[in-house]
Amino acid sequence: MSGLLKGIHVLDGGMATELEQLGASIDGPLWSAHVLEDAPEKIIAVHRAYIAAGADVIETASYQVSRMGYAEFGLARERADAALLQSVQLARTAAAEALPRRVLVAASLGPYGAALHNGAEYRGNYACPHADLVGFHQERIAVLAAAPAEQAQDVLAFETIPSLDEAVAIGEALAPWPNLQAWFSFTCRDSTHVAHGELLADCARAVGAFPQTVAIGVNCTRPSLIVDLIAEMRSVTSKPILVYPNSGEDWNAQTRSWTGTSDPADFGQAASDWFAAGAQIIGGCCRTRPEHIMQVAAAVAS
Repeated sequence: MSGLLKGIHVLDGGMATELEQLGASIDGPLWSAHVLEDAPEKIIAVHRAYIAAGADVIETASYQVSRMGYAEFGLARERADAALLQSVQLARTAAAEALPRRVLVAASLGPYGAALHNGAEYRGNYACPHADLVGFHQERIAVLAAAPAEQAQDVLAFETIPSLDEAVAIGEALAPWPNLQAWFSFTCRDSTHVAHGELLADCARAVGAFPQTVAIGVNCTRPSLIVDLIAEMRSVTSKPILVYPNSGEDWNAQTRSWTGTSDPADFGQAASDWFAAGAQIIGGCCRTRPEHIMQVAAAVAS
């Protein structure tokens, strides 16, 4: 498999927070996917901001895009497929502006739970047949695999995966396309277990066996857990390790608000520790902004 993500890379940060800063409404259940149709120029602006901050890998605004998720609101499958391709094209536009510097485009693919709009991706308790998980992921993979060059991603980013079962399902969904490149990123509830309860080490070992896997990591997880989680993954795989935790603030599900504070400088210092622990690709997830990624880039430079 290609060494696409070998070496040290800076990943971007949160998309939704920056879109809000630009005045976009992400209150609906499809989050930033709404903005793909309503204000695509704002998505490009966010990509540009992260590239300017030092990111050399950017993720598309497609985490919430799926046929199942769109169908819940009466939107046709063709509309979901078009949004998926458009998200890649917007990221490609921003990446091309950075030439001759190379910026990779990762197609963000959220878990099955993201399409349920009820926070299930942070638990992994879907109560659905395994075949449904495979089919959910295979629909999106097929669209991206058939994309023309101007809408083709460099890597598929399967992220916020809460369980071993879903990771295995994604591997089955990917099987018809052995030459695609993908990363698998899990969300974790403590320093050893993914959200559903399986050991992260077991999950990393499983996805490391897929021919498409070019990196393994964790995201949407507390920064304080990252060093230990890197060690768990490092113990079972030689694949590049990627980490993109949340800002350090806490989400209150009852009030639907964030509490606590986040200091980009502290995030950058932590990134130095994560690189030292063995991570090779570092960025941010919820509530991280270009200021956080600028600090990660500074940690690389130092």
